[in-house]
Amino acid sequence: MASSVNDFDLYRPSEEHDMLRDAVRSLAEAKIAPYAAEVDEAGRFPQEALDALVANDLHAVHVPESYGGSGADALATVIVIEEVARVCASSSLIPAVNKLGSLPVILSGSEELKKKYLAPLAKGDAMFSYCLSEPDAGSDAAGMKTRAVRDGDSYVLNGVKRWITNAGVSEYYTVMAVTDPEKRSKGISAFVVEKSDEGVSFGAPEKKLGIKGSPTREVYLDNVRIPADRMIGAEGTGFATAMKTLDHTRITIAAQALGIAQGALDYAKGYVQERKQFGKPIGDFQGVQFMLADMAMKLEAARQLTYAAAAKSERVAAGGGKEDLTFFGAAAKCYASDAAMEITTDAVQLLGGYGYTRDYPLERMMRDAKITQIYEGTNQVQRIVMARNLP
Repeated sequence: MASSVNDFDLYRPSEEHDMLRDAVRSLAEAKIAPYAAEVDEAGRFPQEALDALVANDLHAVHVPESYGGSGADALATVIVIEEVARVCASSSLIPAVNKLGSLPVILSGSEELKKKYLAPLAKGDAMFSYCLSEPDAGSDAAGMKTRAVRDGDSYVLNGVKRWITNAGVSEYYTVMAVTDPEKRSKGISAFVVEKSDEGVSFGAPEKKLGIKGSPTREVYLDNVRIPADRMIGAEGTGFATAMKTLDHTRITIAAQALGIAQGALDYAKGYVQERKQFGKPIGDFQGVQFMLADMAMKLEAARQLTYAAAAKSERVAAGGGKEDLTFFGAAAKCYASDAAMEITTDAVQLLGGYGYTRDYPLERMMRDAKITQIYEGTNQVQRIVMARNLP
């Protein structure tokens, strides 16, 4: 079937998505990039990034309009995260984790819960974190020990959650806890816990290789009594909600990886045109050109896979079929993060000794890229997920 040049939009984002990218890139370069190195060096929360994102309604674009949000689709959310990650991976965890933490409420929560917790998130009055992992339950999340015991109109929660992104900064926490120990994954329920609830406390920030501007801490739940209506969905459905959430949000980790890799490629590309050795720019040497070509090729392949996964995520969220989302979400996250690690490593190489110093941003990007291969399911687990869900 013939098609004119202007209406064949099958494999490109819409004009609105392109405009959003331009807007987020301008904002990120003006308001976030100037602080990225210092945020990493000091290991402090990127408050300037949060302020800029909130002021421009970019901190939680996924929240539906009916709760005061922008109602952005999954691809728009990916683009926001990607463009922020291009200049500062730590800052990109603000929109990414706000989606991760609140998506269980969007997918499975009661109307009352949605109104109560999504409106403040959309306004920028609160952030949302996600509490699944524990000291002894990482890849085997169903092996968690945190308990939630029914007591009248309340549940009482006890346990420790580990590796919680933005812990201590977020006001709200989606917490997975065991309500029926006999049933393993079918005995896990999801709850909203507030930072101000009595018995909630936090461990010291983890000392990490990368994403140093995003606090990662343990969350301690010591006889935390919460109203029973803060359960997300029915009792025993928490683990299913957690897995369904990850099908959608693994794509946001792919987006982070894309952004980090794009930032590294952009910097290396500029550098090799300026740096002269043997009387000419090193970018004129074929060995360097081949490296750049491979970096760009991997990045573009990762982007196409991620955007296709985002489109599937959006169709599933709108009530469409399964769309092989579990496979595509895992594939996008796994491939993009592996590509980001390779691309940032090569970018450091292209700068030689300079790439190894903190005077240039590439060593930070290389350190930041590593976590994308680990969190929201290690890439080894992603390969298990893909093998079990081959399209």
